[in-house]
Amino acid sequence: MTQTPEENLRRWRLILGNEQADGTDQELNKADSGVDKALNTLYENEQAGGLSSSSPKVAQWLDDIRNYFPTSVVKVMQKDALERIKLRELLLEPEILQAIEPDVHLVANLLSLKHVMPEKTLTTARQVVRSVVEEIQRKLANQTRSVVMGSLNRQSRNNNPRHNEIDWNRTIRANLKHYQPNYRTIIPEVRIGYRRKRSALRNIILCIDQSASMATSVVYGGIFAAVLASLPAIKTHIVVFDTAVVDLTNEAQDAVDLLFGTQLGGGTDINRALLYCQEFIQQPQDTIFILISDLYEGGNREELVKRVAKIVNSGVEFIALLALNDEGAPIYDRYIAQALADLGINAFACTPDKFPDLIAAAIGKRGVGSRLG
Repeated sequence: MTQTPEENLRRWRLILGNEQADGTDQELNKADSGVDKALNTLYENEQAGGLSSSSPKVAQWLDDIRNYFPTSVVKVMQKDALERIKLRELLLEPEILQAIEPDVHLVANLLSLKHVMPEKTLTTARQVVRSVVEEIQRKLANQTRSVVMGSLNRQSRNNNPRHNEIDWNRTIRANLKHYQPNYRTIIPEVRIGYRRKRSALRNIILCIDQSASMATSVVYGGIFAAVLASLPAIKTHIVVFDTAVVDLTNEAQDAVDLLFGTQLGGGTDINRALLYCQEFIQQPQDTIFILISDLYEGGNREELVKRVAKIVNSGVEFIALLALNDEGAPIYDRYIAQALADLGINAFACTPDKFPDLIAAAIGKRGVGSRLG
């Protein structure tokens, strides 16, 4: 729809702001003045109107942007505010925390601050984290269970049975069209075997980098880990690491407890984490190893590549996810990514909505992903 000259001028006024950049002489109504003030507070003034030292002003600003902008825009502005007006420091106050629109980025910041939060704020923080986690689980849990269990069921069918595994009744019925009257027999073109027991199907190891650059990936990884751990046909191990390694498998019954067991920040020792995870590989052919990391190794890079090669050569399905979020192409260590590619491992980013399909493809041994250039 074509905009009127007056509407175009109004929009330019809001884009340019009210400082020297504005040459429109455009008067704003009360609502537009509120929008202009909210934008100016965040993007024009280097000191952000002194909000960093005033909790009531921050709370009012948060309330204003929720009134003036749609939720998607509010979340972008809050993300910018975490750095520009030092909003991150004010998350230690429950009043500010209650005023913020919760999203994955907020959860990541709360997890990184949990050890310095007062008890009162920590209680509020857990409530905020739970609201975000439950919303994401509602969107993704059913899809994950359906896709993964469907792939497991297909894998349990025995479509290439040995002689002693053939279900002759079903095989004969399936091949009646191949009856040979002259020989009074059938040709068993299709052989149907008894279903394999599901208990030996899949062992999934989630090894998640919890360095600061992986914050939102840790949140999504923890949520999916809890969903996978709830599936009885899968044995799921959940390990997070920076320079230390923490096994969170026993926290998987509650995604919030699992996430509060992480500690965002610190360095990275991927090789050490993989060494720990190797003890869970009992049946390599039935194991899927998912490393979620940007591959910036602070430990021994050569040993890391050798260890990955050993895991892959044992028969494990190894997946390297550079990111598990909706934030676009990630920054990652191209040297390590190329070393993995030389081992036949594609390193790639994955959005949360595609993660269930990735797991299903790995279970079905259909190959997953494509390497970033």
